[in-house]
Amino acid sequence: MIVSIISITVLLAAVVYLSFRAWDIAGKLADAQEYIDELELTNEFMYGNIVDSYDRMQEIDRLGAFEKDDEAGTTFQLLNQVITTLKTQFDGEESKEK
Repeated sequence: MIVSIISITVLLAAVVYLSFRAWDIAGKLADAQEYIDELELTNEFMYGNIVDSYDRMQEIDRLGAFEKDDEAGTTFQLLNQVITTLKTQFDGEESKEK
């Protein structure tokens, strides 16, 4: 009789503990999924801005009017280089996903 009461108590404690762990892990997974969704939205927003900036930079300098030896030209070239690098990296990641 005592053995069965102890067995039932141990079994009940194990069920309660495992149920709590499952509930806790489900909550953590839900939080992680929300973070991933927010990160995807941020990446899509940033990619859109990078593509728009890249296209606009190419349109502005379609004739190569900005010279590298003056201050405005140097700044333009640096911005163009950064945007081109970002676009290349984002395009590379996008092609890997597909």
